[in-house]
Amino acid sequence: MNPETHLALHHARTAELRAEADAYRLTASARRPRALRTRVGWTLVEVGLRLAAAPRAAAAAS
Repeated sequence: MNPETHLALHHARTAELRAEADAYRLTASARRPRALRTRVGWTLVEVGLRLAAAPRAAAAAS
């Protein structure tokens, strides 16, 4: 294989890999708020369940 052709293939592959990395970074940064939103949502559900269960536990202790 001609060295210039080999180098051109490496440059093309490098460009592809960089484009994939940029796309991954954009996707990963777009997902972060959703992960936070999910975590906050489940925390609120847990707090709500604890508040709903608290009167029963207090009534059973009396």
